[in-house]
Amino acid sequence: MAGRPVDHRRRAELLDAITDYAVTQGFSELTWRPVAAAVGVTSNTLVHHFGTKEQMFQAVLQRLRERLVVATGDMLTDTPDLAAAARSTWEWTSDPDRGPEFRLFFAVYGRALQAPQRFSAFLEQVVSDWMGSLCKVQGPDVDPATAAQRATLVIATIRGLLLDLLATGEHDRVHDAAEAFLESL
Repeated sequence: MAGRPVDHRRRAELLDAITDYAVTQGFSELTWRPVAAAVGVTSNTLVHHFGTKEQMFQAVLQRLRERLVVATGDMLTDTPDLAAAARSTWEWTSDPDRGPEFRLFFAVYGRALQAPQRFSAFLEQVVSDWMGSLCKVQGPDVDPATAAQRATLVIATIRGLLLDLLATGEHDRVHDAAEAFLESL
């Protein structure tokens, strides 16, 4: 006897609610009972829509990534060059309202580095998501290897600055360092 089919609209609604929960509560709280209670459903409902806890977790990672890619992709398409793209990216990522999302992002990043087989999709996409956009804003006249090198420097520097900001909360010091980097572009 086959079970009832998954309502994909309802699954998407649940996934958004679970992702919001993960952003506020953290990575370690993604277990059936707390998640079910937080989003107002039963654990069985979550199992029906996601299968396993691992599948739910992977769906949350994908949704978080989609949110970040959409937001940064839209932002980067409206910038005239690499310096403007880097500045827009820094301003958006360092906004205190984004702190919970990026805390979760860095928690997942750290976990992915410890278990690369389990998080291979995340690791494959974590740089490529921004790399293409940052290479593109440099224009067609920039050698692709040079564009990739510059984009890598921007990605690594912004992520490092953001990690420092989230770890220390030293807004002025980190923003001064970010400003020095952005002016060098």
